[in-house]
Amino acid sequence: MPKMTVKEIARLTGVSIGTVDRVIHKRGRVSPETKERIEKIIQISGFVPNPIARSLKRQKPYRFFALIPDREEDSGYWGQIIQGIRTAADEVAALGINTTILEYDRYDAASFWQAANQIVEAKPDGVVLAPVIPEETRRFIDTIQGKIPYIYVDADIPDTNPLCSIGQDAFRGGRLAGRLASLFASSSTLPFGVLVAYQEDFHILRRRDGFLDFAKKKGLPVVVKDDINLEKQDQVNQTLQQLIRDYPDIQGVFVTNASAHCVAEASRTIRTERPFVIIGYDLVYKNHMLLIEGAIDVIISQRPETQGRQSLLNLYQHIVLGQNIHRHVDVPIDLYLQENVPPLLSAEMKHPAKERVVWS
Repeated sequence: MPKMTVKEIARLTGVSIGTVDRVIHKRGRVSPETKERIEKIIQISGFVPNPIARSLKRQKPYRFFALIPDREEDSGYWGQIIQGIRTAADEVAALGINTTILEYDRYDAASFWQAANQIVEAKPDGVVLAPVIPEETRRFIDTIQGKIPYIYVDADIPDTNPLCSIGQDAFRGGRLAGRLASLFASSSTLPFGVLVAYQEDFHILRRRDGFLDFAKKKGLPVVVKDDINLEKQDQVNQTLQQLIRDYPDIQGVFVTNASAHCVAEASRTIRTERPFVIIGYDLVYKNHMLLIEGAIDVIISQRPETQGRQSLLNLYQHIVLGQNIHRHVDVPIDLYLQENVPPLLSAEMKHPAKERVVWS
C-alpha cells in the first residue's frame, strides 16, 4: 500500500485538504460525520503526520517544558526521572521538538513558582510535571487549564484533567509492601513499622493506606510514624531509636519513599542483636548499594527513567502527531532483592551533572 498522505485522505473522504488538516490538528469546526470518516481513514491506514513539516508550517519549533523537583532530592530519585526525559528529548530533537527541563526545590513553594511562572510566560505547546506539591500544583494547573496541555509523571492529583498520568498504583504498591512484610516477618503477632514521609503527598499516603489494608486483613500489628523527614539522617536515627524503645520486638519497617538507606544506616548501630527487615522504594544509588550489601531486604521500583521518557514521548505523540494516548499509564511494580538486583553503576552515572535541555 502506498504511503498515505493528507491529499489522499482528502480524496478518499471527499473533502478538502484544509478539512483534513483541521481534523489532524484538532482545530476549527468540522462536522461530526466528516470528522469520523477522516479519523477512520487515518486509523485504518496508520497515517502519521510529518512532525518536521508541521513545525515548518508553524514557522517555529514545538516547545515542551518539564517541571520536576531538583534531581538531588528524594535521594536522587528525580535525577532518574530527569534522565528519562532527557533521553526522550534527544530522540525527538531532530523532529523539531525543543525541550526545557526546569528543576525546583520541592520543599519551597517560592522555588516552585519561580519555575512555574517561566512556563506560564513561555506559553509552550505542552508540559510534563510531577505533582508532588498538590496545593501549589492545583493553583498552577488553574492558570494553564485549557491553554497548555499537561501530563503528570510519578503521581496524580484527583479531580484534575491531565492528558495523561504516568505512574504506579500507590495503594497496590503499599499492599504489596504489606505482603512482603508478612512474608519476611518471623511472627504474625509482633509489630511492623511504617515510616511515612511528606504528609501532603497523596501517593505516599496511599502507600501507607495500602500497607495498613493488607496488614489488617492478615492480622499483622502495625506502628505508623507519620510526617518524618526521612532525608535527614539525624531525624531518622532519633525516630528509629524511639520506635525500638517503645516496641522492642518490632520486626522491621516499611519506608514509603526512597530513603530506606537512611533507615538501614541507622539500624546498623541501633538494632544489632536481631534481624531487622527493611522494605523500601526506589533503586536510587544508596538503596542499590545497601541492597547489594544485604542491609536492605527488598526495594519496590517505579521505573523512574521509563516514566520520564514515556511522559515526554506521550506529549509528543498527542500534540505533534495527533495520536490518541491512554488517560493513565500504569507502571509495573518491580521488586529487587539482593539475589536479582542489577550491577551497581557509578554514583556519577546515577547522578548526572545538571544540564538543561533548552529551546532557542
